[in-house]
Amino acid sequence: MMNAATLYDVVDRTWPDAGRVTGGSWVVRIGQGGGSRVSAATGHVTAAGLPLVEAVQRGLGQRQLWMIRAGDDPLDALLADRGYRIMDPVVAYAAPVAVLATQRPPPVTTFEVWPPLAVQAEIWVEGGVGPERLAVMDRAKGPKTTLLGRLDDQPAGTAYVAMHGPHAMLHALEVAPRFRRRGLARHMLHAAAFWAKGQGASHLSLVVTRANEGANALYASLGMQVVGQYHYRIKE
Repeated sequence: MMNAATLYDVVDRTWPDAGRVTGGSWVVRIGQGGGSRVSAATGHVTAAGLPLVEAVQRGLGQRQLWMIRAGDDPLDALLADRGYRIMDPVVAYAAPVAVLATQRPPPVTTFEVWPPLAVQAEIWVEGGVGPERLAVMDRAKGPKTTLLGRLDDQPAGTAYVAMHGPHAMLHALEVAPRFRRRGLARHMLHAAAFWAKGQGASHLSLVVTRANEGANALYASLGMQVVGQYHYRIKE
């Protein structure tokens, strides 16, 4: 099973930032609008060094944002003391591909597509995933694809899945509102597992906010296990 350190590496490689500013014990990712994961600082900083990190973030036009991972308790306490609030606690799930690649989706329900189609971009935009996040997918270097989900002979969902080493990670799974609660997300997760199996992956992983109760229940029902968690601290 994946551990937390492997998970963080897979997230970084399959959803990559556009660049980094480093300061020895800390890193500020350059996100270019690609979301919190690619825009957050990580590492370690002292109270005296925090203003420098904040200045770097302001200079990049980014929020004062940190990703708090396993072992970051002192950093978490420091940021809380400096007025940073918790944002978007996240749970990471993973499962062996063999556990998930058991039953293919019904015919014409899912398709592997690269590059993504305009209709997929429309579904993502409706769900809050704009062009800046599509650019993140484009700059990932390893094997990758998107999945187009269909119901009633109509485009109904989309997702992105990419490889790093023996691990595949699913990102940006979005089902159009009018097609939700009809099992499409489950079909797309199975489709991602079969794609990952074809790439030689041992595990499929994903991350989801704790607040998304429906998605958490789905992933647990499929046999995926919690392998890590993190949250953000943001100063507004």
